[in-house]
Amino acid sequence: MSDSLFDAAPVQTNAPEYTVSELSGALKRTIEDTFGNVRVRGEVSGYRGPHSSGHAYFSLKDDRAKIDAVVWKTTMSRLKFRPEEGMEVIASGKLTTYPGKSAYQIVIDRLEPAGAGALMALLEERKRRLQAEGVFDPAYKKPLPFMPRVIGVITSPTGAVIRDILHRIADRFPLHVIVWPVRVQGETSGAEVTAAVRGFNEFAWDDPVPKPDVLIIARGGGSLEDLWGFNDEALARAVAASEIPVISAVGHETDWTLVDLAADIRAPTPTGAAEFAVPVKAELEASLASLSARLGSCLTRLIDRKRQALRAAARVLPTQDQLFAMPRRHLDETASRLERALDVLLENNRRRFAALRLSTASLDQRLAEGRRRLIAAGVRSESGQRSLLRERRARLERAASRISTEPLQRRTGIARERLNGLTVRKDQQIASRLERLGSRLAQANRLLNTLSHQAILARGFALVMDEDGNLLRTAAETPDGAVISIQFADAAKGAITTTGGQPSAKPKKRPKPISQGSLF
Repeated sequence: MSDSLFDAAPVQTNAPEYTVSELSGALKRTIEDTFGNVRVRGEVSGYRGPHSSGHAYFSLKDDRAKIDAVVWKTTMSRLKFRPEEGMEVIASGKLTTYPGKSAYQIVIDRLEPAGAGALMALLEERKRRLQAEGVFDPAYKKPLPFMPRVIGVITSPTGAVIRDILHRIADRFPLHVIVWPVRVQGETSGAEVTAAVRGFNEFAWDDPVPKPDVLIIARGGGSLEDLWGFNDEALARAVAASEIPVISAVGHETDWTLVDLAADIRAPTPTGAAEFAVPVKAELEASLASLSARLGSCLTRLIDRKRQALRAAARVLPTQDQLFAMPRRHLDETASRLERALDVLLENNRRRFAALRLSTASLDQRLAEGRRRLIAAGVRSESGQRSLLRERRARLERAASRISTEPLQRRTGIARERLNGLTVRKDQQIASRLERLGSRLAQANRLLNTLSHQAILARGFALVMDEDGNLLRTAAETPDGAVISIQFADAAKGAITTTGGQPSAKPKKRPKPISQGSLF
């Protein structure tokens, strides 16, 4: 029965036959022609950032369906904001198919949030998260320097913002301004501003390009999408961590971004940022002149008051005669009393000396008493010495009885063994070191013999030197007929130079002088 099934005639039909490639191409053309430009609203799903090629692949979904999406590298760089996981967006593009998987996808040309409410919700969520981390804490805000030397400006170099800032700084207080050009709109604006803030902080004060004392991040006004790059989390953290004080001047006064909250101070406009950064030079000069005038006036008044006080004190103070009148009178009275006191003292001493009676008996008695006291002190000293000697001898005998010689001998034996071990190790170390030094010396001798010119001479070379011993390297240094010395490996030989290598005629011998003999 099975054979009859295979033997049956084929079914006749008018439907054309397609190959898989032809059918896939027809479907691709049909879908692209029908849905050449569509707008799709959905939630971003599976977004992991751009691929290494620069393209981004993710999906758009709602509660009942999902469609694959792709953003090419060239389109990715033009997006005003970067898509994020779970964000509701409106994608504009065209539908196409991918024949390799029999799947269809949307190629996105433009991407925008699904209303400002979605961006505001995302912005509020970021704000709450960063605020919980302490990024916006006022305790970490840094004060602006009163008179900066260098100002760093991070903005677009072609907009009106940089011109307004430079013009205001030139009007108020001209100083050195360093501009770090960045994009202030688009997907890469946040990363570029972040790199600029970190780059300024990596400068050193002694670099050829000096480190700024204050930074200004500026941009003109715009919509929420235009300012979205300044709501980047990495940028907010970089601004909060900056060692240099940062002034934020992004958008109009009614606009706000995360950079405004993270910066040390927020300016309503870029011109206002320049006014915050530098004081007015004319006002400083006027204030300085006023303070200088006040200082001069105060010094003048102070000197006048001191002069008047000195004159008043001079009128109150007594003269020299008045100051020394009482001491001089007291000195005169004391001198007169001293003369009388000396006379009285002399008379009293004379009477005491006259009443004094000296005799040999009294002197002998006093000498005998002193001798007895000296003998008694000697006896007491000898007794004390003998007692002290007996006490010290007893203490020494008690200490000797407590001392045992066995521990001392044991420690002496251990020390002797350690000394012998150290002696053996010393001899081994000395022998090993002598062996290493001998090996190094032999290697050095072999290297010296290898590098010596004597080894080169032994291979058949020679050194050519002139009469003064200078080395000759070329034939141009030796004229014909010059006397040279040729150093071989074993000895040196003399020679005379010629042209063409032909030996010259032998020099003629000088005739010997004729001896006249002796006349005697």
